[in-house]
Amino acid sequence: MSSMVGVAEWEPFTPPAALRRREVFGWLGYVQAVGPRVPAVDARRSAPVPVLTVPGFLTGDWSMIPLARHLRRSGHATFTSGMALNSGCTEMHLELLERRLQQVVDEAGRPVALVGQSRGGTLCRMLAVRRPELLAGVVTLASPLLHQLAATQALISQVKLMARLNVCAWPWLLSTDCLFGGCAERTSALLESPWPAGLPFVSMYSRQDGVVDWRSCLDPAAEHVEVGSTHNGMGTDRHVQRLLAAKLGSFGAGRSGLGEPDQ
Repeated sequence: MSSMVGVAEWEPFTPPAALRRREVFGWLGYVQAVGPRVPAVDARRSAPVPVLTVPGFLTGDWSMIPLARHLRRSGHATFTSGMALNSGCTEMHLELLERRLQQVVDEAGRPVALVGQSRGGTLCRMLAVRRPELLAGVVTLASPLLHQLAATQALISQVKLMARLNVCAWPWLLSTDCLFGGCAERTSALLESPWPAGLPFVSMYSRQDGVVDWRSCLDPAAEHVEVGSTHNGMGTDRHVQRLLAAKLGSFGAGRSGLGEPDQ
């Protein structure tokens, strides 16, 4: 999830117990996905669009490894966000992610695609509004795009507790400002901003999601793609991986004149 504002504005999400149990087993997919390393792809010479992956709340770049491996097998150069743990101030993460995006674009020599899971996708939506010229497109996976607190009551309670315990204002932890203050207001305004014209945007969601209310994934600006995965298992689901590679393949080489890959 991302910075939170207006808790009462979204109806509390209480998934059936069966879905909550499935989410526990969803993490097992990451154990099964461990395998041999897939070699890196040259971002300047590969035909498919390079991809920058952004992890979800309380996870890090490690959680995107199975997805990145599949994308490299499909010919995409992949880049990590640099997030050891996606748990901090939303504005801080957004600033760091913007700098990382510029680095990746400079290295690739062309616009790149953003792929974000859960809170990572919410951050990608905000970043696209700020720097559309650097992007070839955005794909979000089970991301709450219409309301940043469209999650289970249990998760909301954990986030609010984390913010209350952050009395030292550590930037690597959410604070009350991220929930109800200026940070929340500014990031929510970004999330609600009009989508950049001509920029491809795909939101994958699942009605089997036991963490995020799937209805919050239906951003009107996005192409909606329904899958059958759990929330936690989205990155290791083979069907999701194949759909993602196909969608990224349609993004092409990008939208701005940053240059074509070397031949």
